[in-house]
Amino acid sequence: MGIKRYTADLDNTITNAYKSNLTTLATGSNMGLSDSLEVFRIYGQESSGSSELSRVLIQFPITDITTDRTSGVLPASGSVSFYLRMFNAKHPFTLPRNYNMIVAPVSRSWQEGTGLDMENYSDQGYSNWVNSASGSSGVINWTSAGGDYHAEPRFTASFDNGTEDIDIDVSALVEQWIAGSKTNYGFGIFLENETALSSSYTKKFFSRGTEFFFKRPVIEARWDSATRDDRNNFFYSSSLAPAEDNLNTLYLYNYVRGRLRNIPAIGQGTIFVSLYSGSSNNSAPSGSKLKLSKGGGVVTNLQTNATGGYVSTGIYSCSIAITASSTPLTTLYDVWHKGNVEYFTGSAISPTKLAASSYNPYSRYVINITNLRDRYYRNETAQFRLYTRNKDWQPTIYVKASAVPENLIIESGSFKVTRIVDNVDVVAFGTGSDKHTELSFDTSGSYFDLDIGMLEAGYAYGIKFAFYDDVAQSWNEYPDVFKFRVEE
Repeated sequence: MGIKRYTADLDNTITNAYKSNLTTLATGSNMGLSDSLEVFRIYGQESSGSSELSRVLIQFPITDITTDRTSGVLPASGSVSFYLRMFNAKHPFTLPRNYNMIVAPVSRSWQEGTGLDMENYSDQGYSNWVNSASGSSGVINWTSAGGDYHAEPRFTASFDNGTEDIDIDVSALVEQWIAGSKTNYGFGIFLENETALSSSYTKKFFSRGTEFFFKRPVIEARWDSATRDDRNNFFYSSSLAPAEDNLNTLYLYNYVRGRLRNIPAIGQGTIFVSLYSGSSNNSAPSGSKLKLSKGGGVVTNLQTNATGGYVSTGIYSCSIAITASSTPLTTLYDVWHKGNVEYFTGSAISPTKLAASSYNPYSRYVINITNLRDRYYRNETAQFRLYTRNKDWQPTIYVKASAVPENLIIESGSFKVTRIVDNVDVVAFGTGSDKHTELSFDTSGSYFDLDIGMLEAGYAYGIKFAFYDDVAQSWNEYPDVFKFRVEE
């Protein structure tokens, strides 16, 4: 699972609106502990040309993101996207429609404050519309009333009905915060056209203090973490397939005393892979290194060494293409090495030749999670193993079945997690460009890892699957729901 969420650690609403007497401005009011955040524009309430505004300040723990990047939990820049997610809070007031909000980096530090009152603006404190903070040296003013913001990068969130959530890619700014080229003071969120001669009252979001676990504002990291091990799905190169589909990806999993560990001499560097034919009884590698086709870890045609690399702690991969001879080999072995040291010999590979086949538009599968438990705990990351077979599989029957159904490898599968009590998608299908809920597969079939800490304790959840139909170019969601409960 390539998804991790970082909850806001500061948020506040600041405003220059009039209090109920329409005489006193609430520029000194603070709403840092309120369970909601709001953005609005009120035109002409106090006088014919008056304009009252509200803005949101929100900050996230970028140090946690940086630590996860350094430790390898998050991939390198360019391989992960960061999304600002904020969730609509229903209210009885008039909703604005057809408008945009700007999300801009704040350029000065600010305090959250302890105010609560969003109706009468009775709670004074810092930050507010005029002041960013207060300290031993006194009150610190914003350079410009309403907050100080960088000109770039800025992002736009669009709202048609007014009830939409914010879910926008803010990777450009988050990467600057991680690199240290900008200091993290969070985001400012305000209406794009604050000078319009009309009102947009009022858009509310849940704040970090909300009681609703899945409505807290987060930065959500998304990336494709799927491991696609073709050891049991290895094909010879074919003119029927484009170059990228002729590549087979193999993996090395370096377990030491039951835990994944980097190979000391390799670390996060490169490693080389060579293919050999099997011995006379196909029990071990034999003969000379086989010549490999250009592509993947092979730069020029007919090389005998392919370059592999680091994936994550203890895991290395390499992509290889090989053309079948006039008499294709039935067994191949992959040997992982560097210098004169051979580190690992993989299990036997039985390559097949790619052939065109007819399309069955009614292909359906029977699926099951073979290792599903009835409960999980928030301090664990669980791996779920998927068994898949054709629904219309029919064994040869004599007195009893003489065959065991194959555990099919689904090369394009995705999962989602819903909360059973209200059917809320707490982890939605990630079938877009990020592919953050793509299924992995290895010699034992499909699987995925789930960080249980993302889920609220005390509730039951369900897992559902969708498989991609390449011919129809659409995802087919299956009705099966696999349930479990999360405990603290």
